[in-house]
This record gives sequence, C-alpha cells and structure tokens, in this order.
Amino acid sequence: MKLSPSEMSVSVAAFYRFAKVEDAAALRARLLRVAEAEALRGTVLVAPEGINGTIAGTRAGLDRFFDAVRAEHGMSDVDIKFSSADAMPFHRLKVRLKKEIVTMGVADLDAAREAGVHVPPAEWNALVSDPGTVVIDTRNAYETAIGTFQGAIDPETGSFREFPRWAEENIEQLRNRRVAMFCTGGIRCEKASAYLKRIGVEEVFHLKGGILKYLEEVPANESLWQGECFVFDERVGVRHGLEPGETTLCRACRHPLTPEERETEQFQEGVSCPHCHGSRTDGDRERYAERQRQVELAHKRGARSHIGR
Repeated sequence: MKLSPSEMSVSVAAFYRFAKVEDAAALRARLLRVAEAEALRGTVLVAPEGINGTIAGTRAGLDRFFDAVRAEHGMSDVDIKFSSADAMPFHRLKVRLKKEIVTMGVADLDAAREAGVHVPPAEWNALVSDPGTVVIDTRNAYETAIGTFQGAIDPETGSFREFPRWAEENIEQLRNRRVAMFCTGGIRCEKASAYLKRIGVEEVFHLKGGILKYLEEVPANESLWQGECFVFDERVGVRHGLEPGETTLCRACRHPLTPEERETEQFQEGVSCPHCHGSRTDGDRERYAERQRQVELAHKRGARSHIGR
C-alpha cells in the first residue's frame, strides 16, 4: 500500500516501564484499543512485569496513547524516547502478551525493585571515564557490531538469555567493582543490573533512557559514543540527534550492514552479505533473489515491500 502524505514524516516512540501488572490481558486490550484508534504501528509487549515497545504515528496520536498508559496503575513514570522518521518505519500494529517484556529467563527477578542506580546522560561520561568503572554493553553482538561506547566490554551474546551465564562466568571480575551498564533504550541494562545485584555485585549503575536518550541529549562534540545505535525498525541505525544513520539490513540474515560491508563481493542486495554468504545454500540464494525481484517490482509499482519486522 502506498504511503499517504501524512505518513511521510512520523514520530517514533521507544518506551518501557517495569511495574507489577495484575491483569496483563486486560491491559493489553485497553492499550490495543487506544493504539488502533490513533492508527499507530509498531510493537507493544505487555507482561506481568510491565510494558515495552516501539510505536510510530502522529505526535498527537502518540501523546494520547501515553496519556492512557500513564493513567494505568504504576505506569505514571513510563520511560519514553521520541525520535522521527521520514516514513513510517513499521508495517503493522502488534500488541502482544508475554511472560517478560524483555526475555532473560530468570524466575522471580523484580527489576522494578532490584535494579541498580539510574545515571542520567549528562552524568554518564564522568562515570564511565573513571578508571575504576567497568563498563558493560548488555546488547547482542549484531547490535554492538555497528556502535558502542569506547572501552565497553562486549559480552558477545546472541540473545539476552545468554547474559546471566556470561555474568556468572565473569563474576570475579565484577565483584567489588563499580559497574556501569547500558543498552538501546534502558530496559535491558535495567534488568541486567538487577541480576548483577542478585549475584553479588553491589555497586551497579545503568544509563537512564539508554543510548537513545544519550544520543538525544549529549552534544556530538562531547560524546563518547562511537558509530551508530541499532534500532529495531526500518531505520536500522541512528546517530547523534537520533538522525537516521547509514546502516542498512541484510534481508537474507537480517544482520546490520555498514556502508563498507555493502561494498564487499559477498554482498548482493536481498540475497547475501559478509555475515551470511558462507552459510547459505545455492537454493537459499535463488529464493532470496526471486524475493528481491518481487520487492523491486513492487517498488516500481509504488507498493510497499512486504518485508518488515
């Protein structure tokens, strides 16, 4: 479906809130009604531990959605990061019930009560520049590949479920140290900070609002951030000021790609990239090539691609 003029410039909101939800199904139904009424797109997750999501639409529609969120018990302090996109970055609206709003797989972890200390972006540089601070990137390897804070430890996890094992294996390096953690929007590092405290790390801090809030508030000439921040929508990566970056997505394996990686022999639009070229069969590549041809034909007709999140 071709985008209407009103969809060509949209507001994007990444948000979360750890809070006890007594009836997650009922909350899901209420949020779905509001999101549909405001013609929002994106994904909202609802679980007994809180809410999490990234949605897009008009700023007025998003404001009305978050008015409804704040009216819910325990949600008045929902953490929201606003940015913009030239076109709608999502294809549809999904409001889903989950066991966790960010899946770690650790039973009875109460991030709302056990998390470490929030550090606002304005105070982050001083904390992480202190030689006594251990800085940990709690995101996954495909996200850290396009950007991170200088000097940060990368656990090289494939999913957030792997973080507890990494933490336990490295606990002796973290115990009795000051630990500063960060992630995209603040949710994973908040939950990870609660886990570190549970296993015996006493002095734990995490970046309030995550990388997105840091890139929004900290001037580029004062920044310790290097590269782009991976985001889970069609922008793929954002830079300071939350401006869209140059990172794109491999449509075969969905790994983020830098401009340099797109110049390699292994890259073929929609078919392969340096990260997946050696792991795909000829049959796979033929299917991907046919899919890419269909996408290009759809673009020529003015239709939206069916490939999305």
